[in-house]
Amino acid sequence: MNTIKRSLCLAVCATALLAACTKKADKPAVLVPLVNRIDIKTIWSTKVGGERPILRLGLGVAVDGQSVFAASYKGEVLAYQLGTGKLLWQHKLRAPLSAGPAAGDGLLILGSSKGDVIAWSQKDGSPRWRVRINSEILSPAAIGNGLVVVRGVDGKLHGLSAQDGSENWVVDQQVPRLSLRGTSRPTVVGDLALCGFDNGRVLAVTTVTGTTAWDAAVGQSHGSSELQRLIDVDATVVSDGDDLFAVAYQGRVARLTRETGQIIWARDLSSFRGLAVDGNGVYVATAEGDVVRLDRRTGAEQWRLKTLERRQLSAPVVYRGRVVVADLGGIVHWLDAASGAELARHSVGKHRISMPMVVAGDLLLVFGDDGQLSALRAPEFEATTGG
Repeated sequence: MNTIKRSLCLAVCATALLAACTKKADKPAVLVPLVNRIDIKTIWSTKVGGERPILRLGLGVAVDGQSVFAASYKGEVLAYQLGTGKLLWQHKLRAPLSAGPAAGDGLLILGSSKGDVIAWSQKDGSPRWRVRINSEILSPAAIGNGLVVVRGVDGKLHGLSAQDGSENWVVDQQVPRLSLRGTSRPTVVGDLALCGFDNGRVLAVTTVTGTTAWDAAVGQSHGSSELQRLIDVDATVVSDGDDLFAVAYQGRVARLTRETGQIIWARDLSSFRGLAVDGNGVYVATAEGDVVRLDRRTGAEQWRLKTLERRQLSAPVVYRGRVVVADLGGIVHWLDAASGAELARHSVGKHRISMPMVVAGDLLLVFGDDGQLSALRAPEFEATTGG
């Protein structure tokens, strides 16, 4: 069985096993009525393709400058004006797209289920280059330092030349036979390319040579079955200053040093969606559907919101001083960063929002699993002081 078919088969098994372990009684939490305390507006909205397949894909939105890029699994690729949603250009590929887009250095990068890495010009969508890595791609690429860094489901991290797609280096991590469907998105920070893997580890390699700079364990497997031993780092490793933050499914959330990968603190917490950080807190959407704030300095838990349990939350984002998550019903939730109190809700459709939302200036871009792309705006948070 080739790599792509084997990975797809194992991903289906993992998804089926997780579904089988979920009791019928564990239905999504019912939302209690809420009067919005802040005004949320939809600035523009459009549809990109049709509803996605049941299997998880890595198709979201990318922003570079004043342009927004989106794609559908049927091969449609579109560019919009950020402020107005005006369509700038549109093309159609004969390829089953599964990841991207990523935007940077004038390039637009997409990945396919067949392992194709496709580079286009941001300006007009004209083709630049196309190469195959022979592994399904389920997360957007990273662009930086003259490289396009791509992660395949087979555990290989590829450093491709941004100029022509030629392979500068490849790094291979041994991943377990069974894993969740999805992969961590690589990031380029300084002279390092960072990525999480299905073995619970975060790897940092130099962008010049692909040499391993450090390798740190965020998750450690436990249990007697393969399902119990799942420890995927599927969420993007978040870089902020000299700190890195990572989280593993059935593992830990950890703060690491960027240069050495030393773990400053780690707390038991399970997530495959991801986390967000600001100057004081680390915000995690857990596998159970809780939203948790940890103290950035110590990792101590500061609050936990449980009213969204089992609502299949997206990764949180920090937008204009507030924490925002989205759920399986197309509802976007605004939370107070200091207390976790629910401030507002805004519906952008009826379908799940599984890909990370994108903060672009004063707009929040939300891409639903049905292809609905919405640009939202909320007022800036204003702190008050007692008099």
